[in-house]
Amino acid sequence: MTPGEGTGLRGEPAEGSFPRSPFAALWPLDPAVAYLNHGSFGACPVAVLERQAELRAEMEREPVDFHWRSLPARLAEARGALGAFLHADPDDLAFVPNATAGVNAVLRSLEFRAGDELLTTSHVYPACRRAMEYVAARTGAFVVVATVPFPVAGEDDVVAAVLDGVTPRTRLALLDHVTSPTAVVFPVERLVAGLRERGVETLVDGAHAPGMVPVALDRLGAAFYTGNAHKWLCAPKGAAFLHVRRDLQATIHPTAISHGYSAADAGARFRAEFDWTGTCDPTPWLSIPAAIAFLGTLLPGGWPEVMSRNHALALEAREILSAALGVAAPVPGSMIGSIASVPLPVPAAGSPAGRLSHEGLMNWFRERGVETWLYPRPCPGETLLRVSAQLYNTRAQYETLAALLLEALG
Repeated sequence: MTPGEGTGLRGEPAEGSFPRSPFAALWPLDPAVAYLNHGSFGACPVAVLERQAELRAEMEREPVDFHWRSLPARLAEARGALGAFLHADPDDLAFVPNATAGVNAVLRSLEFRAGDELLTTSHVYPACRRAMEYVAARTGAFVVVATVPFPVAGEDDVVAAVLDGVTPRTRLALLDHVTSPTAVVFPVERLVAGLRERGVETLVDGAHAPGMVPVALDRLGAAFYTGNAHKWLCAPKGAAFLHVRRDLQATIHPTAISHGYSAADAGARFRAEFDWTGTCDPTPWLSIPAAIAFLGTLLPGGWPEVMSRNHALALEAREILSAALGVAAPVPGSMIGSIASVPLPVPAAGSPAGRLSHEGLMNWFRERGVETWLYPRPCPGETLLRVSAQLYNTRAQYETLAALLLEALG
């Protein structure tokens, strides 16, 4: 059967047309879609959504009691579970709605002067690059972009590019733990240590890392680390954290200042400031322990086996796509987590890939029952396809994507 056969309306595969993983029923994802883009927004299991629904019902039953009397203890409990997973002291963690908010909290709290340099790489997440540009424009600082090659031959390529970008004016480095467009796991331990030896502190954007690769924040020693729990930890949307090293907490504030702030007690109220920035729905944060516990029971080896299985599936997916397209893998397997990117060859004139933008081509795949992700590669005229691997995915789904790719490229 070729892609698209056995469907009712064009672009709407019949339910069950894709072989399903034994874990697929645990997520509420559309069974008619091969969902290969977990990396963009995550996907929350039914059991965790049910826990969130319970919390929301309790919150709405007695809002004052929930927000005023019981929320501080609930947040502390959630921080405890998250801290244990991240090997971090819970007192050094604050909840934020997403990693971009964590990056902004740090960048907009620190004081920069004209001529200061903010270092990042050519693989930086675009939203974080925009935040750096915003802060630089307001302070007279400069954003310096270290060009990390792609394809990447190994960790040394990344380390050399970043450390070569340091000058006496470098004030802060913002680095991805797992890059979003190119799906490269950066050697953050080496980078943080090398930068500190040169007197430069690091803000790590770990949006993808928790639940994808092992994270040990106390050992890492980065000044700042922010990550999402709604991606690979599979918590509800809006669950993320900011970790600030104890000696720097007095300098960092949420972007919304509220009751937790006290000018007379600056620094001692780090968590109080972030815990209450105004009325919001805290249930995504409170659902993090349920997400950690639920996924940790799905395989006999717990979370290490979940991460290992997803890593192996991502490498298998990349092999399938690379073989179909006749392209080489751009990154060593040791620098891949649960997402992998493959460069697309030049499409034939008039083919879907030749005439559509990367967003239009994503929609073309979606119309055929496959949700994937494309990005204009850091080299002009080329496009990257990034696939994700989660427990609900199967080899057959990547084979379907490979067949569609050949059709799209003409």
